[in-house]
Amino acid sequence: MSKTIKTYSTFQWTDLEKPTQEELETLTSSFNIDIHLLEDILEYGHLPKIEKVSNYTFIILRAYASNTKENVTTVVGLSNKIAFFINDKNLLTVHRAEFPFLKNRSDSCDSSEALMLDIINEILLTYEKPLEQQSEKMDEFERAIFLKGGQSISIEALYYQKSKARISKKVMSLTQAVLNQISVKPDLASLLQDTKETTLSYLLQYDEVIEDANTILHSYMSVTAQRSNDVMKLLTIFSAFFLPLTFIVGIYGMNFDNMPELRWPNGYYYALGLMLTISIVIWAWFKRKKIM
Repeated sequence: MSKTIKTYSTFQWTDLEKPTQEELETLTSSFNIDIHLLEDILEYGHLPKIEKVSNYTFIILRAYASNTKENVTTVVGLSNKIAFFINDKNLLTVHRAEFPFLKNRSDSCDSSEALMLDIINEILLTYEKPLEQQSEKMDEFERAIFLKGGQSISIEALYYQKSKARISKKVMSLTQAVLNQISVKPDLASLLQDTKETTLSYLLQYDEVIEDANTILHSYMSVTAQRSNDVMKLLTIFSAFFLPLTFIVGIYGMNFDNMPELRWPNGYYYALGLMLTISIVIWAWFKRKKIM
């Protein structure tokens, strides 16, 4: 376990990284924290929440932690959580994963609420770059379908991108609900509002990514169906040409004694001429109907 304590002019910040249950119970005993809240901290997949107790506020938020190249389909695989216990005199943060932004906090801060909002803003910023990359990936899929002659795309890759966007949107939606319940001093209201607006912006962008993914999937299926239709159309055209010709060949391929055409001196050329005429008629009819 790693423990960091910073003392500011009006409060103290304690940061605990990878504590065991026993260590957590011992280190938080002075905070009079409910055991059930400690269980929430240790639960891997706990979603964002806020709970106000008599002498502090308990908050759980999740920061984006997945590598952009990893294929994940769960909240745990995509993000890691940070728990906050906050009142006027103390700020306690507990987390399992290592977060660089927690090690680079300023040594001067006016209040525990200001530091908490600063950390929350850093948590939200972890979603910014992955979101931009997802938007760029959607653009790549669209270009492959519409600008590169209907080039095939990876349905598996599209699925995972959509899954990441869906999970991130869920986390952002719960984070927004948490932020709407946080109360701060009037001088920090503007900072809190900026954080809420950032969350709303990410929510809208994730909505757009999910909508783009659905549109791309439908477009890909339409292009694939169109390719199949084109193949079937081509086979139908060939069949329309060769079916009557095959019928003629079949008739004159029979070796019966009472077939007068077998003794025609120019019968071979008559048969070829008939085939050519039928082919020209079929071709002209296809042209007139704009099938070809």
